[in-house]
Amino acid sequence: MKIESTSFASTDLDSFLDDLVDQDRRTLVGRLERASARLADLGSRVSDDAPAGDEQWNAKEVLAHVALLSKFYGVLAYRIGSGATTELDLLGQVSLRDVMGEQLAQRPAAELVASALADHGRTAEWLRGARPGDLRRRCSIGGGGSMTAEEVARLPLCAHLEQHLDQMERLLM
Repeated sequence: MKIESTSFASTDLDSFLDDLVDQDRRTLVGRLERASARLADLGSRVSDDAPAGDEQWNAKEVLAHVALLSKFYGVLAYRIGSGATTELDLLGQVSLRDVMGEQLAQRPAAELVASALADHGRTAEWLRGARPGDLRRRCSIGGGGSMTAEEVARLPLCAHLEQHLDQMERLLM
């Protein structure tokens, strides 16, 4: 086996890491697209007539939350990746979610699904063209923490979306 590591320079390491980020970016796009297809299926089964949940959200309220998080975290990933946002009080933003979610829950389920899917499409399109450096840009989120554009797309958008799709599926059984 040819020994390559002795001739590696920092530019080689940067190129190697860029290739890994690029591979992960493509995987993330696929993950978001699969979640979108699942949302389209589940969302088509959500009733507009369900009474509001008392102790926990009903399927329509979960759908409203999904529409909200799809826009917020998709736009946030883009803004961090483009360098437009470098600081954000994430906890302060999260505290606004219930008020906005309550307003969104008044809309028809089909409209919520369409909105979330459109937001996923825009985010996936941005991710397809994002450079590794864009995805590694960081934003201070308050409390001494920070997140990269890629982390926002992967965790609060995709993983959070997948959690709520599981929740919707259980509620629709």
